[in-house]
Amino acid sequence: MDSILICGCGNMGGAMLAGWLAGGLDPARFTVVDPVLAEVPAGVRLLREVPSGAFDVVLLGIKPQALGEVAPVLEPATRGAIVLSILAGAEMATLAERFPAATAVVRVMPNLAAAIGKSPLGLFARGLDEAGRGAVEALLAPLGTAEWLASEEQLDAVTALAGSGPAFVYRFIAALAEGGAALGLDPAQADRLARAMVEGAALLAVGSPETPAELARRVTSPGGTTAAGLAVLDSDAALTRLIEATLRAAGDRGAELAATARS
Repeated sequence: MDSILICGCGNMGGAMLAGWLAGGLDPARFTVVDPVLAEVPAGVRLLREVPSGAFDVVLLGIKPQALGEVAPVLEPATRGAIVLSILAGAEMATLAERFPAATAVVRVMPNLAAAIGKSPLGLFARGLDEAGRGAVEALLAPLGTAEWLASEEQLDAVTALAGSGPAFVYRFIAALAEGGAALGLDPAQADRLARAMVEGAALLAVGSPETPAELARRVTSPGGTTAAGLAVLDSDAALTRLIEATLRAAGDRGAELAATARS
């Protein structure tokens, strides 16, 4: 997989490119096609139109709604290539129809933490044998941790949880900071405290064999301050119901985007 074409290098495509380069991949392996991008990292080729020639991997980083317009122009570059699609809602059948001469099609759901090698990567593939899966995993390894899914339908859930999830976490961090400010802290100080607390809690959760529920129990003394706060979150399963509704809305939007990509 020596040559990689990135078609559309916005926030997510850019994060993946940054993660690959930080992971030591040669910039000369990458060609970016983007009509508006001002610049790319040193050594990466930036073009405004799809070039002629063959590529080993083609990453689809365009907006899902643009697939119908872009696919006919891009199709020649995908012949004999592995197509990696990060397009929410663009289903395997649609991608296979748009790029019939691709060696394989892999749907990938990362998030922006790919830039620092910490993204979960939900994967579903068509046309890959075990060796091909291993090659895809090796290519994506600098970006985070691969999770192969049993069915394509699960990608909507992964998109909602792991793809959109960082935005929900950022909103929660902002809410914690705003809550601290409401209790009398300087807003900037409350923001610093909220960020540091979430960082520490997340690192502890990732490195612990215990479940998050057990970790929460260990922080909580009966009748103490944490218990009082958790009583609010746990009342009528308020937090659980809110998060479920949030993820369901994101997942439903993925289904709507799939219908758009099919049209």
